[in-house]
Amino acid sequence: MTTETAVGTPPGPRPGAAPATPSHAHDADAVRAWQAYTEAVTHATGQLDAMPEPARRTADQRALADEAKDTARTLRARFLDAHADAVYDHLTARRTVPLRLAELVAAAAIAFPGLVPTAEQLARERSLPQSGKEGHEIDQGIFLSRILRSPLAGPHLLDTMLRPTPRALDLLPEFTRTGRVALDSVHVERRDGAAHLTMCRDDCLNAEDNQQVDDMETAVDLALLDPEVRVSVLRGGEMTHPRYRGKRVFSAGINLKSLHAGDISLVDFLLRRELGYLSKLVRGIRDDEAPEWQPGTVQKPWIAAVDAFAIGGGVQLLLLFDHVIAASDAYVSLPAAQEGIVPGAANFRLTRCAGPRAARQIILQGRRIWAKEPDAGHLIDEVVEPHDIDAAVERGVARLSGPAVVPNRRMLNLAEEPPEEFRRYMAEFALQQALRLYSEDVVGKVGRFQAAKAASAEARTAQDHEGKDGTGKESQA
Repeated sequence: MTTETAVGTPPGPRPGAAPATPSHAHDADAVRAWQAYTEAVTHATGQLDAMPEPARRTADQRALADEAKDTARTLRARFLDAHADAVYDHLTARRTVPLRLAELVAAAAIAFPGLVPTAEQLARERSLPQSGKEGHEIDQGIFLSRILRSPLAGPHLLDTMLRPTPRALDLLPEFTRTGRVALDSVHVERRDGAAHLTMCRDDCLNAEDNQQVDDMETAVDLALLDPEVRVSVLRGGEMTHPRYRGKRVFSAGINLKSLHAGDISLVDFLLRRELGYLSKLVRGIRDDEAPEWQPGTVQKPWIAAVDAFAIGGGVQLLLLFDHVIAASDAYVSLPAAQEGIVPGAANFRLTRCAGPRAARQIILQGRRIWAKEPDAGHLIDEVVEPHDIDAAVERGVARLSGPAVVPNRRMLNLAEEPPEEFRRYMAEFALQQALRLYSEDVVGKVGRFQAAKAASAEARTAQDHEGKDGTGKESQA
């Protein structure tokens, strides 16, 4: 694979992709069909414009708003159930223009007004706390769930998400020349044929937000694009967080502060993460230069080294790696049910790794598993003392550098996670996760978090004013 791989827009889908067929309505027909729905959707959503913002509505107004949203969403879903393929063909010029998730929903907002939220609506929502939002992302969830359900559009979208990002392609010459790239939340370094990705959000224990997802996909792309890299390693860096200062931490999962503040987005975080860099860890990166008779992706083996803990999204990562090393004092947990969200594709993958009973204990009940427990063997391959992790990583890199490793991991992943089953799971996930973001329990947690944050800020202000810590002693902060 050369460094020019996938630069620019390809002239069409890779040979072997499902072709457009006469049995599907012409994409122009979808535009006309949506016009028949537009008046009814506009009438339903117009009622919302006359109401106060969601947080200030009375019980009766909330009931009317819910009814208006249900009406509009029913119409959108009905239209997409009949025309998803035609809509997708219209937006992608019959699958000749690859559009990533954010590009796809942005194009749909312009071509099919009222089908998904506009850029202005989303920008306004981002400025509001979660409890004050209308929930426009649910309409994005409806749209993407229907696209992913389609045996025609869904595979094409998944394939598009395997393409290198423009940011990675811009950084690739520097990385191939120097072997180093420092992103805000991830540092990448090539050493002896291995790409070492170090998560360095030292202030928040490598908790993931929109920025980290973007950085991680860029880093994964670089590791896969560089022809000198044979194996890649992911590890957490040293923290400045008071409780773990000077210690390495793998991942604290989703950034709860960002989630509670309403800054975790459905498209740019929750769906891009799954269909972007996590999917590339499993399936590799799209290679448009490969001959037609060869696989269309470049894959490489991955090693994870876990210090301290892997929580939430950190555990989701471990499910994808070919070899997982953990310090003897580390633990893993997946408390998504307590946080109120769906833990990505962990529900799809964890049963395969740990069995149905353990998967339910971990996901539904938040069971914590320590590295030395027998059940940890379902998630961790090798447990070593903390000071021995570097040596264990070197051994792992040596083992996974053989020429037959990649074709065998390709076949293992194909058997364990068939693309069609993954696509169907993600179609349901797109809708369920959107609904979770705006569920009463999650919004309630947001409100409690914001109240606690305000009280804490008020206490700090008073403390700064008095120069005391509340006990009559000088503050050490």
